[in-house]
Amino acid sequence: MAYLCCAEGSSIITESVFENRYMHVAELSRMGAKIKAEDRTAIIKGVNELSGAKVKATDLRAGAALLIAALTARGTSIISNSEHIDRGYENIVERLNHLGADISIKS
Repeated sequence: MAYLCCAEGSSIITESVFENRYMHVAELSRMGAKIKAEDRTAIIKGVNELSGAKVKATDLRAGAALLIAALTARGTSIISNSEHIDRGYENIVERLNHLGADISIKS
């Protein structure tokens, strides 16, 4: 979903496993994403760019989506509840920084 936020045109995602999978939609919207979610379907209209914002990771996949969005966004993003990301992705900050990202963890 994070990738599709900046893709040209409109995209549709249908979730068939976990009914509350779209809890991160509101957080991506804070960054400028254009997403409409109803029940198990999300419609994403691509925008030119996302903007950095203060967002909250509600679970592992939401945290990963927010991290991807933050990496592409203009400006600085602050992701709270990042322990969800750390729990699911070993050394993710170090690995992304090694690839050229500028991520820091603050307690």
